[in-house]
Amino acid sequence: MTKEEKKVIFASSLGTVFEWYDFYLYGSLAAVIAKQFFSGVNPTAGLIFALLAFAAGFFVRPFGALVFGRLGDMIGRKYTFLVTILIMGASTFVVGILPNYASIGMAAPIILIVLRLLQGLALGGEYGGAATYVAEHAPHGRRGNYTAWIQTTATLGLFLSLLVILACRSNMSVEDFENWGWRIPFLISIVLLGISVWIRLMLNESPAFVKMKEEGKHSKAPLTEAFGNWKNLKVVILALFGLVAGQAVVWYTGQFYALFFLTSILKVDAFTANILIAIALAIGTPFFIFFGSLSDRIGRKPIIMAGLVLAIITYFPLFKAITHFANPALETAVATSPVVVVADPNECSFQFNPTATAKFTTSCDIAKSALVAKGIPYSNEAAPAGTIAQIRVGGVSIESYDGSGVVTKTEVNLGHGPSAAPADPKAAGAAFTKAVGDALVAAGYPAKADNAAMNKPMLVVLLTILVIYVTMVYGPIAAMLVEMFPTRIRYTSMSLPYHIGNGWFGGFLPTTSLAIVAATGDIYSGLWYPIIIAAGTLVIGMLFVKETKDIDIYADD
Repeated sequence: MTKEEKKVIFASSLGTVFEWYDFYLYGSLAAVIAKQFFSGVNPTAGLIFALLAFAAGFFVRPFGALVFGRLGDMIGRKYTFLVTILIMGASTFVVGILPNYASIGMAAPIILIVLRLLQGLALGGEYGGAATYVAEHAPHGRRGNYTAWIQTTATLGLFLSLLVILACRSNMSVEDFENWGWRIPFLISIVLLGISVWIRLMLNESPAFVKMKEEGKHSKAPLTEAFGNWKNLKVVILALFGLVAGQAVVWYTGQFYALFFLTSILKVDAFTANILIAIALAIGTPFFIFFGSLSDRIGRKPIIMAGLVLAIITYFPLFKAITHFANPALETAVATSPVVVVADPNECSFQFNPTATAKFTTSCDIAKSALVAKGIPYSNEAAPAGTIAQIRVGGVSIESYDGSGVVTKTEVNLGHGPSAAPADPKAAGAAFTKAVGDALVAAGYPAKADNAAMNKPMLVVLLTILVIYVTMVYGPIAAMLVEMFPTRIRYTSMSLPYHIGNGWFGGFLPTTSLAIVAATGDIYSGLWYPIIIAAGTLVIGMLFVKETKDIDIYADD
């Protein structure tokens, strides 16, 4: 590796690390941001809304890929990803100074979502530019190794965000961090922005792009050539469904969903959960380079497909083992005193509330929301129509209530006529929450995971296995995407499937999986989402996607 090649990889990777840092700060602080910007709704809806705002940045990434991919193929790789990092850094800094819901009301979450959209647009143009730039500097037979350094940046960005958050948490009280300390990691981004811009200004344009432009072969209409031509569009579709969709769900399950599972479902305190994830990331990150380099020898496809197979087969046992070692008291309570929601099925909604405007007021929805908020697994049992839902904890039953403020059929049957004043939902809610809490405590359900009872070494092992799956599917994929498309439309062609896969299939994973858990009561049911997507990608990839490691990326076609 020459000095110039090292500079290209270092500068591209470092800038991309900082950009991922900016993007993932929000995900790492989703629970705190929910309290700051979505405090106008109940905690469960607030968390789902915060996760959806996190996913909003992923939603627009494909549009960023189109905008900046077109520019990258027309005017060059270098200047395009200079623009993207400026947008990302500025948006992140503004989040750090944005007033919260208590200060400016609904304007706060609206502005926050706009900033997330800007971040998503910027990231949509960043990754394709960096991966293309490095690949076009790499010698034949080394592209897997060179681009694998870019593949480490997403994980390193997450790792850096966790380290900064941990440093802030450890130097102030929980109250101070949740009130104002969470802003510090966002404000630091302005320093990282300055470093990134300075480094990237020193880079030269990609030699492949310079040669192509000097010969007059660069594309004047990249979008039309990339997506209006069936020959190329077919490859874009195969890249999405036969590679990237499965890679995306494995990536987000192994890193983000694992963190949400620990904190939101198993009730591990945020500091401990972040430390465990950070250690696993530190151990697992070198495997990006290992699998990227291995793909130069044995091919990209076998490694990616093997990672998908392992994830599909082992996700359920791995996450059950995480529960066993992180919160054994919860595991014991579930076995000895199972919780059952007895309710009229027609009263039970799928509590996926993207706009946070829906009101879940039936007795069934209220009962399920109370259990999900406490991270309690439950099963469902059908009751006769019109019955008020009950939560059964072992041998104890707690009746839910109607939250609409309307006299219910059951109240009429109990002798309260239509003229009777409806029960105060707020008072009924407080009484119900207390009764449920008391029953759960009596049955041995822990309010939070006990640090002393955790087997932290085993948790690190399990989380590291999840990260290694990530490195298998992600390490070789940049080289493979670059190799699937011609130079003149490479930036545009590879960026779109990458960002649809990671932005939509991956970015919506935490929200979708959490909603599935809320609906079913099974804390592992959210894993069906990544397993089904990964299985679909495995089938399509094995049947239709061709190996690419020996392709000449400088050829015109």
